Amino acid sequence: MHVCLLGPVPPPWGGVQTHVMDVRQTVRAAGHRCSLINVTRHRSQEADDVYYPDSPIELLRRIRSLRPDVVHIHAGGDFLLRYAALFLALTLGLRQRTVFTFHSGGFPGSDTGRRARRWSVRGFALRRLSAVIGVNAELMDVFRRYGVAESRRHLIPPYVPTFDVESVRQETLPDSLASFVATHSPLFLTVGLLEPEYAIDQQFIAMEDLARDLPASGLLVVGSGSLDAELRTAAAKNSRASHIMICGDVARRHTLKLISSADLLLRTTRYDGDAISVREALTLGTRVIATDNGMRPAGVTLIPVLTPESIAETARQTLATSAPPRTDDTTNAALRNLVALFERVQAGVKG
Repeated sequence: MHVCLLGPVPPPWGGVQTHVMDVRQTVRAAGHRCSLINVTRHRSQEADDVYYPDSPIELLRRIRSLRPDVVHIHAGGDFLLRYAALFLALTLGLRQRTVFTFHSGGFPGSDTGRRARRWSVRGFALRRLSAVIGVNAELMDVFRRYGVAESRRHLIPPYVPTFDVESVRQETLPDSLASFVATHSPLFLTVGLLEPEYAIDQQFIAMEDLARDLPASGLLVVGSGSLDAELRTAAAKNSRASHIMICGDVARRHTLKLISSADLLLRTTRYDGDAISVREALTLGTRVIATDNGMRPAGVTLIPVLTPESIAETARQTLATSAPPRTDDTTNAALRNLVALFERVQAGVKG
């Protein structure tokens, strides 16, 4: 069987990228071929069955030349109409058996999600697919309202990608990161994108508040995005500038080491689905505070409102509690089930 994944290819290493690479590894471990087509602006050398088309037309040509048995599309954020156009091009134009995983746990609460109807372009396009996958029950309901048959709707709850905890703890950090970790306590960490919905600017202001009783505290920001320059300027102007470090993209093994080393992981999002970094922190026994998205796992302390004052106060209260017991949430059962779904789709069984 040949599965072709369409999604974001790392770097950067976000939650969807991590999931895509885990799917690829699992498909290959099962003895199947798994090619990968990047659908973001990031480019790299084409190698190891990974491709970087420059346009939608080139993307379709690449899929036609690869002739996969199953195409598996990954997307997050909003359900853009261009996704619907892609579904139709694949299923009607190329006659491809196609699976779609929507990683956006927050989409059901959006204006588009609330307006989901069977007789819509999105609904028609989704019904052309062999299977659709979502990360929570609310997305299952959205798919239902788009008219997707129950047999084609699949829930794969968020999970922690498998990693060895002891290997993470023994990992060595690059000198610049190791120095910052060694000289700041408590250590706050945020892992995400440098985009407006992550409210990193609110964390910077909270750091000024926390400095009153935690003068040696520091904030590490892992990730990249459109606000990179703006946030670096804001950090430089902050009274705690020497205690804030924007790292950019960091290798996953080093990110896990930072999560393990941190006293507190911050997830201060205005709009969010699930977050792999949150579950990784709980697996490593690191405290987590996060804004409420209606689906945070047990062990997370919720920030009542998204303000610098609330972030700072929630951080203080959480640091005063014992670190949570390490959870054992690493599993690949969901990925094995996904491979079984691909095999059914290849055989012509929709859903």
